[in-house]
Amino acid sequence: MVHAGLLPQWSIDEAEMLAREVEVNLQGPSYRDTLRALYPSKHLQWSSNLSGQTRLATIIKVLTRLRACSPDGQMESSYNGSPGRIPSGYFPWFKIKDRKHRDTTIICGHWAALGLHCEDQLLSIDSGCVWGRELTAVRLEDRKLFQVPCNGMTGRD
Repeated sequence: MVHAGLLPQWSIDEAEMLAREVEVNLQGPSYRDTLRALYPSKHLQWSSNLSGQTRLATIIKVLTRLRACSPDGQMESSYNGSPGRIPSGYFPWFKIKDRKHRDTTIICGHWAALGLHCEDQLLSIDSGCVWGRELTAVRLEDRKLFQVPCNGMTGRD
């Protein structure tokens, strides 16, 4: 389970290791520096050679904001529309064919414009509650979906 997505070059083990690296940092005294490094974030792109606050901020960006990237993992940072309108050369992160985690089922959200989207190895369950649509949950044992309306409440009120 991840909030947004995983880069194609990250295995599940690597993603867990990187998330733990951030977790330890955010529990320490320099957490404010890490959070400051996130803004502005357009320039942040993953490389295993990154270090310090830039490395940590980039890991956070991937795990919490990724929607689209190139096959080599270059993130498209500003896009938040539907998958059919992603800029040329970029794809939904979960559509990259040779991604290292393609044999693992990922549960994610963060992409209300994508909406509820389920595939064999993907449960993308952001069904737009913040925009007044539904809140979605999935029972993992049988993938049964549960949805409730959000009664017109929006994140813009």
